[in-house]
Amino acid sequence: MIKDAILQLKSPSGSGTLILVVFWAALMGTSLAFGQASPDEHAQHHPGQGQGSPEASEQGRGSGRTSGGGMGGGKGGGMMGGKGGMMEKMGAPKPKEMYPKLMDLPDLPLEERAKIKQEAYQRMVDGTALLSKGLGELSNAAASDDFATMQAATAKMREGLARFESGLAAHRALAEGKAPRNVALTWFKREMNLLPSGTAKPSFQLFGMTLFHTSIMAVLIFFAVAMVWMYFFKMRRAAALMEKLATVDPSLAIAAPAKPTPSVSRAVAAPVASRTSGSPPVAPTTTGSATAADCCQESSVECEAEGDATDRPDISQGLLRVAKRKLCRLRVARIYQETPDVKTFRMVACHGGGIPFSYLPGQFLTITMPIVEGEKPIRRSYTISSSPTQGYYCEITVKREDQGAGSRYLHDTVKEGDMLDVQAPSGKFVFTGKEADSVVLIAGGVGITPMMSITRALTDMEWQGEIYFLVACRDPEHFIFSEELKRLQERHPNLHVFVSMSRIEKDVEGAHRGRLSKELLAEWVPDLGWKWIHICGAPRMMDSTKEMLAELGVPAEKIHSENFGSQQKPRAKVAERKKTAPSATQQTAATVSFATSEKSAQLLPDETILEASERAGVDIDYSCRTGMCGVCTVKLQSGEVTMEVEDGLEPDDKAAGMVLACQAKSTGDVVVEA
Repeated sequence: MIKDAILQLKSPSGSGTLILVVFWAALMGTSLAFGQASPDEHAQHHPGQGQGSPEASEQGRGSGRTSGGGMGGGKGGGMMGGKGGMMEKMGAPKPKEMYPKLMDLPDLPLEERAKIKQEAYQRMVDGTALLSKGLGELSNAAASDDFATMQAATAKMREGLARFESGLAAHRALAEGKAPRNVALTWFKREMNLLPSGTAKPSFQLFGMTLFHTSIMAVLIFFAVAMVWMYFFKMRRAAALMEKLATVDPSLAIAAPAKPTPSVSRAVAAPVASRTSGSPPVAPTTTGSATAADCCQESSVECEAEGDATDRPDISQGLLRVAKRKLCRLRVARIYQETPDVKTFRMVACHGGGIPFSYLPGQFLTITMPIVEGEKPIRRSYTISSSPTQGYYCEITVKREDQGAGSRYLHDTVKEGDMLDVQAPSGKFVFTGKEADSVVLIAGGVGITPMMSITRALTDMEWQGEIYFLVACRDPEHFIFSEELKRLQERHPNLHVFVSMSRIEKDVEGAHRGRLSKELLAEWVPDLGWKWIHICGAPRMMDSTKEMLAELGVPAEKIHSENFGSQQKPRAKVAERKKTAPSATQQTAATVSFATSEKSAQLLPDETILEASERAGVDIDYSCRTGMCGVCTVKLQSGEVTMEVEDGLEPDDKAAGMVLACQAKSTGDVVVEA
């Protein structure tokens, strides 16, 4: 029968010759499979037909060729119809589809396996018949250009080819021992066009991905990494820009460089403003070549204190971090006339933005001032009166002293717009609010400046402790910050201000006549013995106040004081010591050697190294001469010294062997680096 089908495929007809040749080539590989079934085997599977009759055998073949249905229920009344009838005559149930049977093949007995083999064979026969019939119809339709018939014929041929391949796959599974489940799955994938091309070579794979998918994933990963890098790069640039904006005004970046000027450069000459005038502060405009943009270029030390900030454990919440001492340049933005002999100088960063340092309430600034052109500038320390919570300016309040070179220079020479070389704040006379839950501030005269800084800071932070502010002055005209203290007291119930004036005839509103007394202290401050007390003023005023507090039972460790005003020994005293005959003290005096200058001098009794350096002509920078500012720090190379005050030394300075020249005294020979 298979040979007949092949002969039919070989017979060309009209314009269908090419199609016949194609199907001939497709079926050549399977022709041997059809010849494996003998007539006896065929008769065994069809008991209703004669076993030895060629006609019956030929009839069975014809029935197979003309059937249009498959094994599981095909079209018309073909082979499956006849087989279904035979099965019904034998009393057997309707057979299952062949491929579901293949799924159960490992568990089937030999008889059932034989049936599956026969069904596979019959499916191949049916498929060949459909192919033959469809090929014939296609050939006839191609000759007459009957396209509808041609389409139906090709559909029949596809169905026949599918049946033939399914039967062939089952035969191969039985013959080659392949897993039936895999055969069925492979057949299903092939029918759904899910199998790769048989001629395609295995492509590159990474983690189960092809080269194309691997490339796509690599591009996506690279894109994600690039986006993350760009994000962090932009954030770094934004942080750097914000930091720059905090210290530099971008609008001034295009200003042309100016010629170098002295330490104090005149940008604007503006009239002195009064703090009580009510007019808002107006930043002066720069004229000429002195601009705020180039002020840092004129300074020998950079303005920024970046990297120098250090945290202090005694700083309460709400205060800025403290920066180490560093030189910078500030611009005098406003000058306020507080009293007839007291002015407040508000200073801002020379380049705009925030001031280049931070400080604690009660600390002081050291300012370098060129008193006389051509001579060595002098340095003076002045307590900051503003609050550290105001990060864009700082203020010093200075009383003009007839014998004070620094105060006279500030009052008589410095104008709004001038630049000042400033050393960042230092000093330990501070109160941040963390030291105690209440504080008593006792100020005499211009000693009110550190107390004002403390009060402004505490009220800005809305500190909840009780603040007792006691002021001693001469009369209302010399009461510094009177209006501001009155306003702060009205706004903050925990602030209590008491004033005593020594040069008034009778009590006035808000002020008591007379000097500060022990009775007034006890009356104004309840439970005085348990309070944290700060005192600042002239030496005589502080000494008398300490005596009164001791009489009231205040422990000494509760009292904190700072000598306000210059405690320097006058230059006349130094000149007088120069006249002292060396022979008078030669037997008892020690010697101080200055290693850098290669000079030496005798240390007279009770004389400091700073005073000896002035007699010997050795330059040692100084400011307060009270051991507070730390400007006169020098390294002790050999010998031993004693110091009454060491507040100006940091722990690192002490570890490095540094001493304060204004405080260091010795009875033996010493060598310092100066």
